[in-house]
Amino acid sequence: MFDAASSPGQNRSPLPPAQPPADGVPAPRTPTSAQTRRGRQQAADRPGSGRQRDAFFDNAKYLAIVLVAMGHAWEPLKGDSRILEGAYTVVYSFHMPAFIIISGFFSRSFDMRPDRLKRLITGVAVPYVLFETAYPLFKNAVTGSHEEISLLDPWYLTWFLVALFVWRLTTPVWKLVRWPLPLALGIAMLATVTPNIGDDLDLQRVLQFLPYFVLGLCMKPEHFHLVRRRSVRIASVPVFAAALAVGWWAVPRMNTAWFYHRDSAQELGAPWWCGPVMTLAMTGCSLLLTACFFAWVPRRRMWFTALGAGTLYGYLLHGFLVKFGDYRGWFEQPWLHRPLGEILVTVLAAAAVTVLCTRPVQRVFRFAMEPRMEWAFRQDAAELARERHRQREKAGV
Repeated sequence: MFDAASSPGQNRSPLPPAQPPADGVPAPRTPTSAQTRRGRQQAADRPGSGRQRDAFFDNAKYLAIVLVAMGHAWEPLKGDSRILEGAYTVVYSFHMPAFIIISGFFSRSFDMRPDRLKRLITGVAVPYVLFETAYPLFKNAVTGSHEEISLLDPWYLTWFLVALFVWRLTTPVWKLVRWPLPLALGIAMLATVTPNIGDDLDLQRVLQFLPYFVLGLCMKPEHFHLVRRRSVRIASVPVFAAALAVGWWAVPRMNTAWFYHRDSAQELGAPWWCGPVMTLAMTGCSLLLTACFFAWVPRRRMWFTALGAGTLYGYLLHGFLVKFGDYRGWFEQPWLHRPLGEILVTVLAAAAVTVLCTRPVQRVFRFAMEPRMEWAFRQDAAELARERHRQREKAGV
């Protein structure tokens, strides 16, 4: 999902020091093909490198974050429109699974190497602490309330950062076990029948969304190519049409909270056995719609492709706009609950999150989203050697 927290990397090790020749004059080294490939990969892994990113994934992240913002903007309005609530249900069935699958895919190379742990802390843990503090303070400033700050109870959007932190830390485990996806699915099913898990760190969501992350870990690039075929794109049209029809039908018959994955079956007033059954059913539906979504994601560079690198910014910042409107009662305007008003809210939500993903916004808020924080970590000798090698490579030495 987030570029700062989920860019792929390869295991890199510093090159051995060159032995000086007998005459004391260093001889020029001719890199081997393996070294050349490794150097190219290192250059691609570095932020700001000239190598072109995969447009498909950036496009998918941008389109998914637009759907997230639209869904949050629809939430205060959907109670008065069965059509809008049906569309809300369909969007909520796949937009987070799509994000999580991409996050898992770009976590495949994660291990406990110090530089990757640093990036996990600065790109996920630190933004969580900052925004988990900022959201309650924002509410207090706007409404005059006295909302408490709690790092154990994720507020609004910040649950995803907790989940991503936990999932990524467990990545070596999922790469070790023989059947990672069935195991993750079993854990999610057990979570739905365990109401005493509680709200700490939103563990219900962490566990119930876990299969999508593990699926991303298990996927290879060719799997994404399969869903981008023309036949899949054509087949996805009736699938989405059927999903919208089922969503409209299910509005008065199904509790939308099932799609949030934050409660057990008992907490939703259902028998315990509904939890595992709904987990399997919703996982199947979510994966089907996610595949249809990926089928329509453009593969070439578009005007919005570059915005895919800023989805962390759009995700965390658009919540302030939605909540501000909610606190001020903007969504209570009667004309917004009519079709034209709902369309206007949808367009404004998409436009706002688009602006929040742009480079100027990234520059302003990089201190909170991607802090360097070199002062907070011990210097690792291997990482220093890699950095020296990167500097020499950049200088053309």
